[in-house]
Amino acid sequence: QVQLVESGGGLVQAGGSLRLSCAASGSIFSINAMGWYRQGPGKQRELVAAITSGGSTNYADSVKDRFTISRSRDNAKIMVVLQMNSLKPEDTAVYYCNTNPAYVNYWGQGTQVTVSS
Repeated sequence: QVQLVESGGGLVQAGGSLRLSCAASGSIFSINAMGWYRQGPGKQRELVAAITSGGSTNYADSVKDRFTISRSRDNAKIMVVLQMNSLKPEDTAVYYCNTNPAYVNYWGQGTQVTVSS
């Protein structure tokens, strides 16, 4: 079992920045890739950014050059941070942390990001 706890998010004006953090605990030895997804109003959930245990990253085209995903680890947990800069109103969504060790999907509780114009 893996537990994902998210923090960060909130309300920001367009052009501003926010930082989302996700702490993974439990059976973290089995985790390779971790990522952030988002689901905007009336939209499907989509991948925003992902990072592997080796540090390889993948970004949605819509967030490239604005968002940065990073990862760190200690004995008890893995931390994944999504730094979001130059935010746009279309970035408004609920953001979810995700990992899928052994093809089992785990999701965080979600954190709201609202960008005002």
